[in-house]
Amino acid sequence: MAEMAARRAALSGSARKGGGQGARAREGGSLWHRPAALNLIADILMLFAALGLSWAVVTWFLSRPFFPLREVVLLSPPAQVTGAQMEYVARAAIHGNFFTVDLDAVRRDFEKLPWVRRAEVRRRWPDALELRLQEHQAVAYWTASDGGETRLVNRQGEVFIAASNADLPNFSGPPGSAAYLLARYEEFSRTLAPLGRKLVGVVLSAREAWQLRLDNDMVIVLGRDQERAPLDARLARFVAAWPQAKEGIGVQVAVADLRYPSGFALTPADTLASKGKQ
Repeated sequence: MAEMAARRAALSGSARKGGGQGARAREGGSLWHRPAALNLIADILMLFAALGLSWAVVTWFLSRPFFPLREVVLLSPPAQVTGAQMEYVARAAIHGNFFTVDLDAVRRDFEKLPWVRRAEVRRRWPDALELRLQEHQAVAYWTASDGGETRLVNRQGEVFIAASNADLPNFSGPPGSAAYLLARYEEFSRTLAPLGRKLVGVVLSAREAWQLRLDNDMVIVLGRDQERAPLDARLARFVAAWPQAKEGIGVQVAVADLRYPSGFALTPADTLASKGKQ
């Protein structure tokens, strides 16, 4: 009897122990029975709610007409852009107040003006925008060899569209070659300087053949670059020989053909005129 009573007592204690462990497991696995986790989640939700409310309040406040833009301060006086053009763009592009105005949109609209290469727009507290314009500086007229309207080339060799009646040289070449023509124009001009003439036209054909025009209408045909007779060498040789050749000819020359490796050929202007009459 005593042995059976002891066995029942042991079984009863084991059942109570197992039941206690299961209750603690159920209690630990349920989120609602973990106050610390619930408090953390509540704090995070309250933080997000506070941030959202603050953002809404700030956005509403900044969108109110409390910070109107009253002026545009021009930091770089333009040479080509007119006041009327700037006023038109400012009225069309500037929307919102000091905080809500889209500076990138304003910059893009000013850069659409024909003579504007780049624009910088910044806020100036409390009610102004600062505007700095970088204008194109035209150095030549440009005509693509595949046809099209005449455009302009700036100092960076970029082609842009604008109206001008300035006295500038004329470039013509394949699309995308304006910067290359500008660099060669400067080299050719330095080589031709001893002649006392101004280089007013540079043509590069699709086959990479060069042709130059001086301010006295004489055309210099350089042709393509040659390994045995580079362009610069042929042009320098012509410049050195031209004063003596000019005195010996005694007539106006219309075309100087420098495509020969060891010399050049000259065509008098009256020869071309007689062919034109025929």
